[in-house]
Amino acid sequence: MTVQDRFVNIGLNLHVREWPGNKVPFVLLHGLSSNCRTWEMVAARLAVAGHHVVTVDQRGHGLSDKPATGFDFATVTTDLADLLSVLQLEQPIVVGQSWGGNVVLEFGVRYPDLARGLGFVDGGFLDHQARPNPSWEAVSTELRPPDLDGMPRESLKRRIQEAHPDWSEEGIEATLANFETLPDGTIRRWLDIPYHMLILRAMWEQRPPALYPRVTKPVLICVADSGDAWTEHKRKLVAAAEAGLPRCEVHWFPATDHDIHIHRPDELTKLFLQAMGSGIWRPD
Repeated sequence: MTVQDRFVNIGLNLHVREWPGNKVPFVLLHGLSSNCRTWEMVAARLAVAGHHVVTVDQRGHGLSDKPATGFDFATVTTDLADLLSVLQLEQPIVVGQSWGGNVVLEFGVRYPDLARGLGFVDGGFLDHQARPNPSWEAVSTELRPPDLDGMPRESLKRRIQEAHPDWSEEGIEATLANFETLPDGTIRRWLDIPYHMLILRAMWEQRPPALYPRVTKPVLICVADSGDAWTEHKRKLVAAAEAGLPRCEVHWFPATDHDIHIHRPDELTKLFLQAMGSGIWRPD
């Protein structure tokens, strides 16, 4: 399947990868400090099924431009709306993973007429103010990313392989693309930590329960069950999303990592196709 890799100017240059197809388009958004290639395996499978698929490095991420501002939800969702306009994508399914899911939630509220349906992949329901004993100080400390700049790429690859022994080589390489590889073989974050923290602060300020009733499009929620305490907390967050969203379906992925799209691309793609046929995204 031929993939077009290019830059699209919407006032800043966004790096996109695009698969041709005649069926309903999919636009797939990555998570915080991630990159568009993490969706590669799902995108390729959707394209084989005939769908037009676009993945994008959101501002500051991957190969896209890195402005010093605009990491709030209003700006990031405007980026997405402008991208759909430039690419002339009509009524796509818009799906986001982790922070990308929360971007899709906000997008569904701010631009209710641009998508056919929405998808949250282990995100969209993330509500940091609903954490136990929440405070910005605690969240900013707990979720601040490690400074890995200067680490040999091969060392980071071994870390990822050890943490995720059942990930494919393609998935591991896609995750390594979260970093720039320098000529000396070391890595550097594409998204600098201060900008990561600006996005985290925007997530802290976003209150998903207040947004759910304003979402008019059907939402497919995909949740990773890693069998830990965080999963138990997610059950409460997902229950709030189910109660607040006018139309949604929830599917849990047992024994699965947060990165469902990397860990279980076959199962996730199958679920997306089912949602287009007889599930939540089927035509009215």
